Amino acid sequence: MTDTSAATPPPTPGPLGRALRAWFGIALWKRILAALVVGAVVGVLWGEGATAIGWIGELFVRLIRMLVVPLVFLTIASGVAALADPRRLGSIGIKTLGMYVFTTALAVTTGLVVATLIGPGIGASFADAVPRAVAEPQDPARLFIEIIPDNPIGAMANGATLSVIFFAILVGAGVIAAGKEAEPVRRLLASGTEVMLRIVGFVMETAPFGVFALIAVVMGTSGPASFLAVLKLAICVVVGATFVTLVVHGLIVVRLLAWLPTLPFFRGIADAIMVGFSTSSSSATLPVAIRVAERNLGVSPPVASTVLPLGATIGMDGAAMYVAMLTLFAAQAFGVDLSLADYLVIAGTTTIVAMGVAPVPSGSLFVLAAVLHAIGITPAQTAIVVGFILPFDRILDMIRTVPNVTSDLSIATAVARWEGEMDVAVYRSRDDV
Repeated sequence: MTDTSAATPPPTPGPLGRALRAWFGIALWKRILAALVVGAVVGVLWGEGATAIGWIGELFVRLIRMLVVPLVFLTIASGVAALADPRRLGSIGIKTLGMYVFTTALAVTTGLVVATLIGPGIGASFADAVPRAVAEPQDPARLFIEIIPDNPIGAMANGATLSVIFFAILVGAGVIAAGKEAEPVRRLLASGTEVMLRIVGFVMETAPFGVFALIAVVMGTSGPASFLAVLKLAICVVVGATFVTLVVHGLIVVRLLAWLPTLPFFRGIADAIMVGFSTSSSSATLPVAIRVAERNLGVSPPVASTVLPLGATIGMDGAAMYVAMLTLFAAQAFGVDLSLADYLVIAGTTTIVAMGVAPVPSGSLFVLAAVLHAIGITPAQTAIVVGFILPFDRILDMIRTVPNVTSDLSIATAVARWEGEMDVAVYRSRDDV
């Protein structure tokens, strides 16, 4: 009897199977981009009614944020443990902090130059602005002290990222110090990291639907018409964000300092850019950033897990640029004449306080008071500026979150390249995508 089972053709997929195959056959960043465009159109047409689907976007953001703390802890602890030599951690940390200060200073300079040339505050009227007081920025000494958690589990529950990073570094260092006896812990941390990255992959498949809803709600409630009220400031943000992203991060950091072509970099991080733009949160983008850094850019887990969580907390190039712009906007609107010394004070103060910006939507406004105070703007005037900006800030926040994301990934790429912790073949493979 002849066995014909091997010759039996596989069953033909039905319409649903063919649709799913076609859907998953499209690159994820293309699906997210299409969802962003369609969501913007739907939001404009639907108007306030778009809030009815806001729960979809909220679910997506909650899924992403759910992963942040366990991913930060596991990736950093695993990355430090994998270094084996604690001196490597010091080398990576010093280069990372130095690069963040460098790119933040360039972003602030960009914001000052663009705002000086365009003059967004000249002729601005605050007649309809409702004053909104902002909380005083946290004392830097207290911020430094609270990096050390009273309770590591409590820090994880509260989402205190810096405290989680500190504890994870200690755990990784403890694994190194324990040597062979801690090998099971090392393997557990590595396995846990891989599991979390797989979960990030699952969650990212929902990104097109989440992005669609988030953009539709923003455009439906704010809309392009409201953009006109702050048109000159919006132009400043777009021009500045584009320059910082393409020139500072793409040309200076990736091309000149890391000696790598820029096109594979931007292709490789497209997913992270789309998520950052739609959520307006560097923290929410962190799981995606770690995933694309390792899988698309070839950055080793030890570097990705060290640089990116730190960057999500202190790497705020977009926020630094925006605060500098808002400072000149306020000075121009209130007729405050600024000297060269004032510009230097703004640049220095903004570079420092930007590293304390919360990685959440509109986090930049919470440190604005510190910079405006440095040039003589009163708290009452600051409240007026914030009240004027706040109704339109979400759209501007989406734009300036992009350089926050590209800052983290470009610095991770450069540090990995310098440390010999990068698979250049994986990075260059993005040329073929």
